[in-house]
Amino acid sequence: MENYTYNSPTLQLEGLNVSKDSIYPLYLFFFFSYLFIMVANLGIAVIIFIDKSLHQPMYLLFCNLPFNDIFGNSIMVPRLLIDMFRPPSERLISYYECVVQAFTTHMFGTTSHTVLMIMAFDRYVAICNPLRYAAIMTNKMVIKLTVSAWGVAFVLVGILLGLTIRLNTCRALITNPYCDNASLFKLSCESVYINNVYGITFTVVLFIGSVGSIVLTYTKITVVCLTSKNKSLNSKALKTCSTHLVVYLIMIFNGMSIITLHRFPQYSFYRKLSSILFHIIPCSLNPIIYGVQSKEIQKFLAKLFEPKKIFRHKLNYVLSTFIY
Repeated sequence: MENYTYNSPTLQLEGLNVSKDSIYPLYLFFFFSYLFIMVANLGIAVIIFIDKSLHQPMYLLFCNLPFNDIFGNSIMVPRLLIDMFRPPSERLISYYECVVQAFTTHMFGTTSHTVLMIMAFDRYVAICNPLRYAAIMTNKMVIKLTVSAWGVAFVLVGILLGLTIRLNTCRALITNPYCDNASLFKLSCESVYINNVYGITFTVVLFIGSVGSIVLTYTKITVVCLTSKNKSLNSKALKTCSTHLVVYLIMIFNGMSIITLHRFPQYSFYRKLSSILFHIIPCSLNPIIYGVQSKEIQKFLAKLFEPKKIFRHKLNYVLSTFIY
């Protein structure tokens, strides 16, 4: 018979149950991935802020991704790392902390979609309306798009969690490595029909809106590139769009993996691992993909390390002169 704990202020996380042989390699992988995410994304954001040549709509809109990646991992991953070395009975979390963790998790996933959507709009204007780009993509437009991306995500996720918070809980076990909306409303013994309906609607609308906008913009971009004989335009379009598309496809693939694994309860460990990798993999690859692709960022890094090279050359010259 199932034990019931009504409206418990403290919940227990099932966590990620790993064998003793695998716990240290997995821990080190998560730890160094988290460290890289924080350093790389913060570094990219600082570079864009410092270098005036990067104060362009494309980079300013991209800046939303590093902040979202930092925001999405700063609460979930540290807690996960701590819980990995705790026995299951000691993986406790307060209800309100769990709600905050669920909110940041869903904000991260939703904002990833909305930010990539506004970035797709920027690429569409740049390639399909290059003469009007400066007039359309003004600073006000960049601010409006940014506020829209975060605002829409905040409202959608706020309603999602609001419908869950209203429920009374009768269980205290979160069957996940971290808190999310589904884990929270499953703690209730009340009807969760509204939660399920809104959750499915939320997912379908976000997915259709995201995929639809990407397909529409890239179809128009492809048509322009095929009909245009401007090789420089096509080359620029290929570079900027391929980067954006790769980031989007990585995010979609990770999300679809989690949804697919939910259909197979026997693979619960892989589902949990996939849900963690949904945070880690895209956030680790985003700064690499954009950093490698962007000539402006490469130039900034080259200038940053150039003085050190000059200093080393001068030092070697002085030493060689002194020796000989």
